[in-house]
Amino acid sequence: MKLTRYKLGEILNVTRGASLSGEFYATEGEYIRLTCGNFDYQNNCFKENKSKDNLYYVGDFRSEFLMEEGDIITPLTEQAIGLLGSTAIIPESGKYIQSQDVAKIVCKEDLLDKNFAFYLISSALVKQQLSAAAQQTKIRHTSPDKIKDCTVWIPELSEQKRIGKLLRSIDSKIERNRQINQNLEAMAKQLYDYWFVQFDFPNEEGKPYESSGGKMVWNEKLKREIPEGWDISLIKDIATTYSGGTPKSTNIEYYDNGEIAWINSGELNSPIITKTTNYITKCGLENSSAKLYPSNSILVAMYGATAGKVSLLTFEACSNQAVCGVIPTIENMLYYVYFHISSLYSHFITLSTGSARDNISQDTIKNILLPIPTRNILKLFDEKIGSIYQTIVNNYQQIDSLTKQRDELLPLLMNGQVSVNSDLSDD
Repeated sequence: MKLTRYKLGEILNVTRGASLSGEFYATEGEYIRLTCGNFDYQNNCFKENKSKDNLYYVGDFRSEFLMEEGDIITPLTEQAIGLLGSTAIIPESGKYIQSQDVAKIVCKEDLLDKNFAFYLISSALVKQQLSAAAQQTKIRHTSPDKIKDCTVWIPELSEQKRIGKLLRSIDSKIERNRQINQNLEAMAKQLYDYWFVQFDFPNEEGKPYESSGGKMVWNEKLKREIPEGWDISLIKDIATTYSGGTPKSTNIEYYDNGEIAWINSGELNSPIITKTTNYITKCGLENSSAKLYPSNSILVAMYGATAGKVSLLTFEACSNQAVCGVIPTIENMLYYVYFHISSLYSHFITLSTGSARDNISQDTIKNILLPIPTRNILKLFDEKIGSIYQTIVNNYQQIDSLTKQRDELLPLLMNGQVSVNSDLSDD
């Protein structure tokens, strides 16, 4: 495959966004200001800013800074290691304002395919050049000129189109599975809330319990009413709990060629953990306080950036000391306990941001008091949620497989080692 050498500035334009005055930031409005927080740099895609604080902009701005669906953006400020060179695609027209920390990429269409450009900007070759040229401060910066000064080698336009189309099709499948999982996770949470917050689980006649006049009784320990016939318990009485540990980092014997999965608290950003990139050896496990959690354990982050987050573990693994494992010992308790602990996130955040900042401990988790539904309700809930979560896990595994396939293909396609069959790109 023939590759031609260019400076990026010869094949695309890069423009910086508007300087938006903080006096016009607002918690509601028509237009959302783009920030570096809109880049999911680990998955190289757009993400919505979950914070409502100062999310909107209500001042005047030039129309050229209002983004269109399909626009390619890249950050000019590295607020997290690896952010420079990441790319995202605007999902909706007339909603987002380009701020000065965000650059817009516009291709010269006779030289560069838009889909190909998305992957070219985020390729290792461009990222390395941006990193080397970045302004070396605590928070590193790049600029439109530095982006345009990067050197690349690209194939002819027709081959670019085939490569871009293939890679976008893989990413579309990944995104579709993510959206399906988001919907399924929301459905599962709604079912939990309906049954165990509103107490409208099905009664003996299949009708909503409380809405149909089901008897509620006051529980003095919980300080609220619960359905008649329900019990209460502490987590430590219905589950085994233990926290993790970190083998001594200076001992290579504890890590080299490790085969035991080792979860860190940062991985609990995902509600379900289906993989990890961190491993320790059997020697490392035996010479640390880390313990193996079985598959279908509930993991709780006790401190760090993810404090209070809860995840389901789908394989045997151990963890660092910032994670507590909860393993229900009573049948059909897994999903009920998972959702109950997840519902305490705001409470956990209050603890972790207090003056002590370390108040989420294994004892905190052990002493969570919760209502215990009847066995038949737990069994029915477990059956319904279990089938939903099996689909979610299957989708996550497909996402992992597609991501691996894309990441292996990407450098080979970009440097011309392989080409795309024209019939395949038309599928």
